[in-house]
Amino acid sequence: MNLRRTSVAGVLVAVGLLEASIRVLSTVQPPDGSERVLFRDVSQASGLVFTHVNGASPEKHFAETMGSGGLFFDFDHDGWIDVFLVDGGSKADPRVSGTARHRLFHNRGDGSFEDMTAASGIEHLEYGMGVCAGDYDNDGLTDLYITNDGPNVLYRNAGNGAFTDVTATAGVGSPLWSTSCAFVDVDRDGRLDLFVTNYVQGAGENPLCGTDDTRTQRGYCHPLIFRPSPNVLYHNAGDGTFTDISAHAGIAPLEGNGLGVAVADYDDDLWPDLFVANDGVPDFLFHNNGNGTFTEGGLIAGVSVGSDGRARAGMGTAFGDADGDGRLDLVVTNHESEMHSLFRNAGNGAFTDATATSGIGPATLRYVGFGVVFADYDNDGDLDLAIVNGHVLDNIAMMRSGAQYAQRRLLMQNTGAGSFRDVSPLSGPAFAEEKVGRTVVSGDVDNDGDLDLLVTNNGQRAELLRNDGGNRGNALLLRLIGGAAALTTDPERVDGVGTQSNRDAIGARLRLTAGTRTQVREVTSASSYLGQNDPRVHVGLGAATSVDRVEIRWPSGRTEVVENVAANQVVVIREGAGVVASTPLQR
Repeated sequence: MNLRRTSVAGVLVAVGLLEASIRVLSTVQPPDGSERVLFRDVSQASGLVFTHVNGASPEKHFAETMGSGGLFFDFDHDGWIDVFLVDGGSKADPRVSGTARHRLFHNRGDGSFEDMTAASGIEHLEYGMGVCAGDYDNDGLTDLYITNDGPNVLYRNAGNGAFTDVTATAGVGSPLWSTSCAFVDVDRDGRLDLFVTNYVQGAGENPLCGTDDTRTQRGYCHPLIFRPSPNVLYHNAGDGTFTDISAHAGIAPLEGNGLGVAVADYDDDLWPDLFVANDGVPDFLFHNNGNGTFTEGGLIAGVSVGSDGRARAGMGTAFGDADGDGRLDLVVTNHESEMHSLFRNAGNGAFTDATATSGIGPATLRYVGFGVVFADYDNDGDLDLAIVNGHVLDNIAMMRSGAQYAQRRLLMQNTGAGSFRDVSPLSGPAFAEEKVGRTVVSGDVDNDGDLDLLVTNNGQRAELLRNDGGNRGNALLLRLIGGAAALTTDPERVDGVGTQSNRDAIGARLRLTAGTRTQVREVTSASSYLGQNDPRVHVGLGAATSVDRVEIRWPSGRTEVVENVAANQVVVIREGAGVVASTPLQR
């Protein structure tokens, strides 16, 4: 098969008419009469200038249409989140490939960014795809792992803006076509392990695919014509090296077309689990057994296929408490005609498909979804959804009338009970543009209390979408530090290997109560598609001026409570020491 589900054109036309009617009737003004929250692209003005090199060629190498990613992380721990963007390259022309360059942008804290790539030592070595960040050696500095169509690369943060390639020593240079990745402490030994999703094998042979048997119009091949790949789990030995434990853990025997990964303790048994969004084959839910092994139980849990029993073209994914019941739900973006999926956590290790009833399904039926993020963009205490879309076929308009390669992105507002409505037309020019979207991640780049968005587009400019108006409601940003090691004069730096939770506190569960409302968050690494959000936990509080109680269940299993935390601060909490620093938000 060489063209994805193009027989649904009539259905998509009907859905388009329905969507248009719904928008006219329900998105003319905000539902609660409040002022609008607008997103504006400030990338050019702020100095965050980057255009993705995809190396698009007449040969239609598959990798050209799939990338690439980016993330928010504070590489120098100055309290302002920085940006890293992955560049692609070229499979057909070495000269084009030579123009590709990953970018590290330092947040100056005044609304502008400085390109620090040249001084960082980070090089473009392979055709780039995704990235994840984590302090794998617990030295207080956040490291980077870049996935490629080709050997992956681990960069150790050496401080002072410099990074060192330690891939060979660490033993994590998987040669497969890798996509998303996640740092996660799977055995809770205080050290971050590394999970890598892999896509398909054999794409480098670049078979001839087209619109019909005559191949008169060449197109990118469907993933199902290739062999699927196993995912990889590396265990952190604590001495700077990793060991591939995929086979022992039960990960390697299962092959899939892995694109997105999300990590969370979905069943509240203290052990982090792994969800993999697969393209065209059933998705994986790897349940952590707590003994170094995993059991794949996606079908039993109700998240491996759609409600019709068919596999979807899973791209991006994220965990979040969509309905406010204290349990982590799951969202997965899919191909056009399939609807993006929302699975509600039923609390017994299983999920129910809420795709249609939540409003997500009808709003997404016509789009090819990639990046997705749960983000309370309006600080009302409910997790909303931002989704970027873009077709995989750059010549789809020649193949089907009305189809588009570039597609609009979606902002789905949570109405308060886990139901969503499309407010994109109300949300400013950034949500009106049509681009070939790939990842979206959230973070508060200006520390003003509302979440901004970083968007990457295939073969196009990356965009930094500033949130204007989301901080009319109050908020709290929390930075967690795991481990009981002694602190230096820098309250965010831990010396030595943490003897308890990993330094980044990835896997920590928070329950925040303000008045009668309790919100649940989890510190995670990778999410969306090929990307990673700001590691700080953002909590919208609406009119509440303080949080009465913050209960933290650390990855070590320890539970800690902090009470009476004033709103509109960035608060740093260290395991066993409580609040060690706080800074007012820039409101």
